[in-house]
Amino acid sequence: MHFTSEQRLDDGVLEREFTLGEIPGILWTPAPASAPAPLILIGHPPLGLRKMYPRLAGRARYYAAEYGFAAATIELPGSGDRPRWPAAEQARADLRRAMQAGDPVGGDLIDALILPLVDKAVPEWQAALDDLQSLPEIGGPVGYEGGVISIGVRLAAVEPRIVAAGFFAGSLVPAAMFEEARQVTIPLHVLLQWDDEGNDRQASLNLFDAFGSKEKTLHANLGGHTGVPQFELETGARFFARHLK
Repeated sequence: MHFTSEQRLDDGVLEREFTLGEIPGILWTPAPASAPAPLILIGHPPLGLRKMYPRLAGRARYYAAEYGFAAATIELPGSGDRPRWPAAEQARADLRRAMQAGDPVGGDLIDALILPLVDKAVPEWQAALDDLQSLPEIGGPVGYEGGVISIGVRLAAVEPRIVAAGFFAGSLVPAAMFEEARQVTIPLHVLLQWDDEGNDRQASLNLFDAFGSKEKTLHANLGGHTGVPQFELETGARFFARHLK
């Protein structure tokens, strides 16, 4: 991991950009404290870090300033400034055509869009976690939040360092991920926008039901994909405080 820039923000949070090989990322850490900070990994859709930055930074700075958590994110394969990924671009184009035509989105298309991304992204998240945990200012348990939800499901199933996860239901989920969801046993906090125009509500409910966790909470709010109420940020932070502190 190589840090490429840093700035101390007005709330005392230190923001540092880094690269891990070809993978860009951002780390936010709270004002200097006597003990290392627990870490939250923040996932996001494949729209590019620059486009997602305001939302990611807002959540990360809140966690750091209000709860003393560190937070980090990395660019997904084929997104932002990373090399183009023709297969992923073709799958996204096929999805757009199907949705614009009003055609059903079949399982083969969902698999082509999501499963290769999960296979590539999860080892990169684990490599980033290796380096982040080697920093002296980071220590203790790890949480994961955000989307693409299938990436979070795989991470929660295979990565023992992650002890709690907050998922955003709102992306297409391959059928194979439902079996992986049954292997997830950590505490979960799941957000669902009830009127999400691009989401299969019943599939989201079925996925929640499939999780093997004994502690899992579903928060459903009226509104579309980008209409998550602001108070859910605090609710999610309290969830992580219970399990990371």
